[in-house]
Amino acid sequence: MIFARKIWHILVGIKDGLALVLLLLFFWMLYVVLTARPNPGAVHEGALLLKLDGTVVEEPAKIDPLRMLVGGEVPAREFRERDLARVIERAATDDRIKVVVLDLDRFLGGGQVHMMRIGAALDKVRAAKKPVLTHALAYTDDAMLLAAHSTEVWVEPLGGAAVTGPGGHQLYYKGLLDKLKVKAHVYKVGTYKSAIEPFIRSDQSPEAAEALRAVYAALWDGYRADIARARPKANIALVTTDPAGWLAAAGGNTALAAQQAGLVDVIGDRVAFGDRVAKLVGAEPGGDPGSFRNTSLDPYLADMPSDNAGRAIGVVTIAGEIVDGDAGPGKAGGDRIAKLLDKALDDDLAALVVRVDSPGGSVLASEKIRAAITRFKARNIPVVVSMANLAASGGYWVSTPGTTIFAEPGTITGSIGIFGIIPTFEATLAQYGVTSDGIRTTPLSGQPDVLGGLTPEVESMVQAEIDNGYQRFITLVGQSRHKSPAQVDAIAQGRIWDGGTARQLGLVDRFGDLDDALAFAASAAKLGPDKWHADYLGQDDQLYQTLLVQLLRGDDDDAGSDGAALGFSGIAGAQQAALAQRLTRDLGMLLGGTGMQAYCLECPVGGGAAPAPVRDAGWLAGLARLTGLS
Repeated sequence: MIFARKIWHILVGIKDGLALVLLLLFFWMLYVVLTARPNPGAVHEGALLLKLDGTVVEEPAKIDPLRMLVGGEVPAREFRERDLARVIERAATDDRIKVVVLDLDRFLGGGQVHMMRIGAALDKVRAAKKPVLTHALAYTDDAMLLAAHSTEVWVEPLGGAAVTGPGGHQLYYKGLLDKLKVKAHVYKVGTYKSAIEPFIRSDQSPEAAEALRAVYAALWDGYRADIARARPKANIALVTTDPAGWLAAAGGNTALAAQQAGLVDVIGDRVAFGDRVAKLVGAEPGGDPGSFRNTSLDPYLADMPSDNAGRAIGVVTIAGEIVDGDAGPGKAGGDRIAKLLDKALDDDLAALVVRVDSPGGSVLASEKIRAAITRFKARNIPVVVSMANLAASGGYWVSTPGTTIFAEPGTITGSIGIFGIIPTFEATLAQYGVTSDGIRTTPLSGQPDVLGGLTPEVESMVQAEIDNGYQRFITLVGQSRHKSPAQVDAIAQGRIWDGGTARQLGLVDRFGDLDDALAFAASAAKLGPDKWHADYLGQDDQLYQTLLVQLLRGDDDDAGSDGAALGFSGIAGAQQAALAQRLTRDLGMLLGGTGMQAYCLECPVGGGAAPAPVRDAGWLAGLARLTGLS
């Protein structure tokens, strides 16, 4: 009996040991799947295929593959503008790459500054006598801005192109709030600070319209000029002045109309397009019709050599809405970015470049970031600011430590102003018979009371806080720009400016992109051309999507794959998603208790890119993709 018990214990021990080994193997395999990266050896001679099935951004949002696997949704892919420009420019001099191919069937856009930067990279490929070929079902403004820099632009026979220009409508909620008897207590400084107008007006104020009209005119002029330089035969005036007549002249055939206007060159489906590329680079052996030899973005990025020569110049990215806490990447969490900067104080950086692409947000978070940047200046380290699509409100607040500010003509900046919103519901409750009463020992007892209303003393104190915040804002700008507070106030008042006007006003020093800002910072640090490299602070290793994310997304870089191309109706659906996003943002601004805000309402979050419909990534969908059943 004792012998049998010992044998049993041995068997149980073996079983437990095997279970532990299998568990460790499972977690090891899960780790491999989560962290797998593209193989640099997968770069083939042929075409560089860029399937831009998502949006172009300054900083992609962090993705949690486990949340996607357990039952979340897969967001549209976000492409870092810097990565796209780098690979395209490298392709211009890479003997392995014969052609650059843009697949814009599912492209959702990006900011105008980013589009022009990528377009300039494509021009280098064409200057190297290498063709750039682009294909899409439907071209809208951002896609057209990229396609214009192509050697050949193809469109599906049932597709087309349309250019709408900047502008659109904003939602106004005053009528709804009046019906619900909700009181929106608004506190602001700035004649042009229109971020609060949706809650106190039913239409746009003349001041806001004046500012927007000037900025949109500058952006529109820049857009048309870029198209004209890259594609002189494109008749944008025909497309935009009489779009109905233009389409009628082509018999309602949108693809033919686009060709007649010079927006596209060839009408043909994906297979015909692929055959055209295959004539230039060769067909993929054993591939589907329309396939060609190619290398996609991720393996080509993996093949890019790292540059660690010389001293490091730090680059901190402030992208997306500026919020309190540790949010991001994709949002600029004030605590997260301040910690990144403070940690980098020990890295012996030769200079710091602050890359901004933000419409602003929390004043407190903006101040934390600004204070962290000034700690670099205290060490006599050159601090240079590089503005992308947006650097407005809080985005300009965090730019004030820069000794030199770079921007692009298409940058939206300024919006120097502050506001706060507190809704109260005493009238709403009263119509249903709910009232409030009580005893106060001071005027501040129980305040702020969103159900019973605000006292005059609280109203006065909140406005005083906003006034003080605005004075601090214009003082910081004045110190940075060597202007008096009165001079800053004259160009502030919450008004937005395009990059060209901002330079004339002294809010911006120079025109140039991030590379120009880095070169300037290196020169200020007295470093030669080959004596420095950029160190992107806190950049999570998301240059490539993990294998699991790719599997859940169903990413397919095969040249002949059809995918779910977005026509004009699909683009309209994406715009509906953008509307839902805006409604959520506006509701959060009203009810979220966000405190003092330096935020630009007119500035498109994400640089103008529309959000894509998300894809189900629950257990069943994920399992189906992982097992090849979908």
